Amino acid sequence: MTEWRRQLSCLLLLALFFFAGIVLGQVFSGQVPDATGDELTRYLTDFLKVEEPSSPAALSAAVLYFRYPLAAFLMGFASIGVLLLPMMTGAFGFFLSFSVCCFTAAFGFDGVLLALAVFGLRCAVTLPCYFLLAVPSLERSVALACLSLGGGRRSTPVLYGREWWSRLAVISGVLLAGMCADLMLAPWVLRQLLERMLV
Repeated sequence: MTEWRRQLSCLLLLALFFFAGIVLGQVFSGQVPDATGDELTRYLTDFLKVEEPSSPAALSAAVLYFRYPLAAFLMGFASIGVLLLPMMTGAFGFFLSFSVCCFTAAFGFDGVLLALAVFGLRCAVTLPCYFLLAVPSLERSVALACLSLGGGRRSTPVLYGREWWSRLAVISGVLLAGMCADLMLAPWVLRQLLERMLV
């Protein structure tokens, strides 16, 4: 199988798990009690009282931006990534979908706007970055699994060359830029929406 076909197969497999996670997130969000809307309203009202972003906010944003892409990158060093990468991709889709559906259930159309303010920029940055790291990681995991199961016979060695590390460096820079933009823009946008909705 040529390299681009392997990459396309890995991408399609991960996309399938991601969309399955989205569907499950929508299904499970229907089980959330109605009181969740009141709790979410209180949380968002308290958010209006918060001043400028702090160090804990920056640390929290770093975790939100880097957790899935970095975990996907690390899975490329282990044969167990063959199983864990699709599961992690499904979890990514599930939690994103579940969160957006909770906003929508609590606030209707305004919830869509709130979800866009909270998750929009982050998803626009992290989703492509995640798949750009997860696809080659899944390829490496499959190769490592073949080496393990085949005892190394008739298998090419798994290489982590300059392209592997350059991809991580570029994507880390993109994630960092997105995180900084999110810390500066998202609170302002969210505050404008909340003041219109809740005040």
